[in-house]
Amino acid sequence: LWAQQHIPQSVHLHYGSTMTTAYQTLERHFARLSSLSDALGILSWDKEVIMPHGAAGRRADTLATLAGLRHEILTAPAMADLLATAEAQAGTALSAWQKANLAEMRRTHTHATALPGDLVEALTQATTRSEMAWREARENSDYASFLPHLTEVLNLTRQTAAAKAQALGLSPYDALLDSFDPGTRQAHIDPIFTQLQKDLPGLIATVLEKQASLPAMQPLQGPFAIPQQEALGRRLMQRLGFDMTRGRLDVSTHPFCGGATYDVRLTTRYQEADFIPAMMGVLHETGHAMYEQGLPADWVSQPVGQAGGMTLHESQSLLIEMQVCRSRAFVEWVAPHLREAFSAPNTTTWQPENLHRHLTHVQPGFIRVDADEVTYPAHILVRYQLEKAMISGDLPLADLPAAFNDGIHTLLGLKVPNDQHGCLQDIHWPEGLFGYFPCYALGAMAAAQFRAAAYKQAPDCATAVANGDFGPLMHWLRTNVHSRASSASMPQILNDATGSPLTAEAYLTHIRRRYLDRAPDA
Repeated sequence: LWAQQHIPQSVHLHYGSTMTTAYQTLERHFARLSSLSDALGILSWDKEVIMPHGAAGRRADTLATLAGLRHEILTAPAMADLLATAEAQAGTALSAWQKANLAEMRRTHTHATALPGDLVEALTQATTRSEMAWREARENSDYASFLPHLTEVLNLTRQTAAAKAQALGLSPYDALLDSFDPGTRQAHIDPIFTQLQKDLPGLIATVLEKQASLPAMQPLQGPFAIPQQEALGRRLMQRLGFDMTRGRLDVSTHPFCGGATYDVRLTTRYQEADFIPAMMGVLHETGHAMYEQGLPADWVSQPVGQAGGMTLHESQSLLIEMQVCRSRAFVEWVAPHLREAFSAPNTTTWQPENLHRHLTHVQPGFIRVDADEVTYPAHILVRYQLEKAMISGDLPLADLPAAFNDGIHTLLGLKVPNDQHGCLQDIHWPEGLFGYFPCYALGAMAAAQFRAAAYKQAPDCATAVANGDFGPLMHWLRTNVHSRASSASMPQILNDATGSPLTAEAYLTHIRRRYLDRAPDA
């Protein structure tokens, strides 16, 4: 109804004496779509953080209705007319950012019109139910109980992939990739991942051998009270520059960054025996949040003002968590703050050298979000192959746990003990986010390139971090990444900032420097 009543059938409207062009009309409609997306973002955050379990059914209906309404507005026939007219009139009438915005509007419209509205609503309902069922299944390590829900989500996701593939002229999996990382294709990913798969096992083995030759770490004795961990997390968020008047920190089963425009909400999860996972989780999600808070205010309600895909997003979180906040420079600064947070004695256990050993300790493990940066890409390589096989139909869902366990054993040499530590650990597949996982490894590669470029172009970054000052680094990121939003493609933004296309070389060089050469500022 909104679409029928508010999207004009003519492409030029008169409000009093003011002529509204097709492009201006589009901007107004996309601003309304942005508000709907914000509402969906807050309701989704609430669902994962504080919603009572008994509300899941009704929430699924509400989210599906809003997603359907957004889809209805976006795919209304008049929208296609407005886009065509605006594109025909663009020429010199639009600025570079307006042209980029129009291109993003077209891309968004193409993805939306590929799907019937009932499929959009059905998938939203299915993923909402699935996510709630996943929580219980994960806790009980019970894949069998979750299988029907995942089957429904996968069937609807495959329908989505097929419809988008036809509209975009892509393979089904490439069509899903394009939803999360515009322009990214398997043809771009495979050479990078092939190099990783070739180099990682030997590199991991060499790093472990080097690590074994070092003096043993001194254990950090807990317990670490959760209120103190939470206070530490908030302190670090603000030190990084997070604006607490436009966001918040909470707890969820799976850490994430979400919310809405000017209301960026991130979560972590705590364990009293070890403060490091929660602390690094907060730093990771703050990297995401700083990107969101750094997007250009003038374009905040328009497609061009949104983040430039999930590889860029993950590069920002991994740059902060892995590249910067596991460096010796950061640990030198944070050590006294950790002692203060946990009332720890000023002993060698809590000195920077020992703390740095903990933050850079390499040990193949089962849980992806807790993985060290050396073994982390192996987790993504496993998931990349599995989700491609699920989308193509080559992997029956009944065989997923065994296939997952085999992949982890092949790359990390581990025998997965149960499904909670295996295929049930991540929220992505329960939420239908097939095509997202590659962005984590690609983001790790991009993060290494961004950090190397930032420290070379702005040498004061490293010195400032050692003093707990993230201003110079954030200024470089704001200038070269955040402020560009979606005005250019991810490859263009990366190349402009670093002078190189995306490869694995900067990442592999970084790993060798930090873990094998033991460089002073690594």
